[in-house]
Amino acid sequence: MPLKVAIVGRPNVGKSTLFNRLAGQRLAIVDDQPGVTRDRRETPAELAGMKLLLIDTPGFEDVHDTSLEARMRQQTEQAIKEADVSLFIVDARSGVTPLDERFAELLRRADKPVVLAANKCEGRQAEEGLMEAFALGFGEPVALSAEHGEGLAELFSAIVREVPESKDQEEEIVEREAPFDPDAEELPPPPKTARLIVVGRPNAGKSTLINQLLQSDRLLTGPEAGITRDSIEVAWEYEGRTIKLVDTAGLRKRAKVHESLEKMSTSDTIRSIRFADIVALVMDARDAFEKQDLQIADLCVREGRGLVMVISKWDLVENPDQYAKHLREKADRLLPNAKGAPVVFLSGLTGKRIDRMMPAVMQTFDDWNARVKTKDLNDWLRHVVERHPPPSVHGKPIKPKYMSQIKTRPPTFVLMANRGENMPEAYKRYLVNGLREAFDLKGVPIRLYVRQGKNPYADKG
Repeated sequence: MPLKVAIVGRPNVGKSTLFNRLAGQRLAIVDDQPGVTRDRRETPAELAGMKLLLIDTPGFEDVHDTSLEARMRQQTEQAIKEADVSLFIVDARSGVTPLDERFAELLRRADKPVVLAANKCEGRQAEEGLMEAFALGFGEPVALSAEHGEGLAELFSAIVREVPESKDQEEEIVEREAPFDPDAEELPPPPKTARLIVVGRPNAGKSTLINQLLQSDRLLTGPEAGITRDSIEVAWEYEGRTIKLVDTAGLRKRAKVHESLEKMSTSDTIRSIRFADIVALVMDARDAFEKQDLQIADLCVREGRGLVMVISKWDLVENPDQYAKHLREKADRLLPNAKGAPVVFLSGLTGKRIDRMMPAVMQTFDDWNARVKTKDLNDWLRHVVERHPPPSVHGKPIKPKYMSQIKTRPPTFVLMANRGENMPEAYKRYLVNGLREAFDLKGVPIRLYVRQGKNPYADKG
C-alpha cells in the first residue's frame, strides 16, 4: 500500500507547490495570495521509487469558531489523523512564526511521525529561517525549494528515517479494459471504475451532495458561495464498483469572472469535465435550467460525457409533483442534444430522495459503455432505411450500405453509404435519434460518422 503523506503548515508556505512537484503535474491551484487551498486533496505519487498517497491541506489557522477558517482547520486535522506521516512545511525566508509553533504543538499531540521541511531555500535569505526551524523540535529540517525541485533526495531520506517500513511496498494491480470486439457472442461487461464529476453554478449544493453520498463531512461546505476552488477527487465504493467522485468549483458566466484565481478554478473544472465519465449537473431547484446551466450541459455533451441532471434543494419546493413535470418538459425542450438524460430531484442537505441518484448515474455509465453487435446494428439500419430512405441529392439517391460501432465512451458509429458526404444533417439526426431509441441509449451522446467508399472509376478515363 502507498504511504499516506499529509503536507501541512500555515498558509502561503508552498504546500500546494510541493504537492504539484511530487505529483509530477499541476493538480492543485497555486497563487501568491494565502488561503487558496480549502479542501484536502489526494493524489498518488512516487518519490525515488517509493509510492506515496499525497494529501494537500488548507493552511492552518488557529481559530475554533464556526468561520470558514475554522472549518478549514478541521480539514487539516482530519488529514493528519488519516496520514501515516505529516510533512510539516515552514517558510525559510520568513522564519518560524508563532503560528508555526502552535501548529507544531498540534502535531506533537497527534503522536504521528513528522518530517520537518523548510521551503523556499533557494537563496541566502533563507539561511536564518532554516536555522530557526531546529527550535520546533522535529530534528533537522530538510532544505527544500518546491518551485525549483531542489532537496527531494533529502526529503526521501527523511521520510524513510521516520517510516522505515515505507521501503517495502506492494505493487498495485491495474485492471485494464478488455479489447473491444463488437461481433463477439458475449460482450464484456462495462468497466468497474467510474469517474463521476459533480458540476454546476456556485452555491448549487455540489459539496453538500457529495458529503451526503459519502455520509461524512469529507468536503468543506457552508453558506458562502464559491468555497470550493480545486477539483477534489474522492474514491468511493458503490455496490461493488469504485466511484471516483470529483467535486468542482462553481462555473459562472465568463463575463463575471475577473480574478485570476477564479479563472484558474474555472479552467480546473473544465479540465475535470474533459476527463470525466459521467457528469452530474447540479442545479438549484429554485432557478434550474438558466442559461449558464444550459451552457454547462452543452459543454458536457460536446465533450462526449454521459449526463445526469440533478435538481438539488428539493426540500424547499412547493407542489413538487407539478414542478417536477414542468422541469422535465423544460429539459427536453432546452436540451435537445441531451434528450432522455435522467433528471433526479433530491436534497443534499436532508438526504431526501438521495437514493435515486446513483442508480441513474450507473445506468448512464452502462449506456455510455454500450457495445452493439454489428449484426443487430445492420438489421436495424435495413429496417430504418426501408421505412424512411434518405432524400436524393441533385436527383441521385443516397444508398446506405452498412454500419458498425467503432468505439465506446461515448458510443460512436460509422455508416458507409454511396454519396455519404451529401447526406443531410437532418437525416443524420434522424438516425441518431433512432439509435438512441432502438438500443436504449438515453442520456449519453451518440456520435455518427458517415463515410463513402472510393469510386473505382474515379481515376480512369
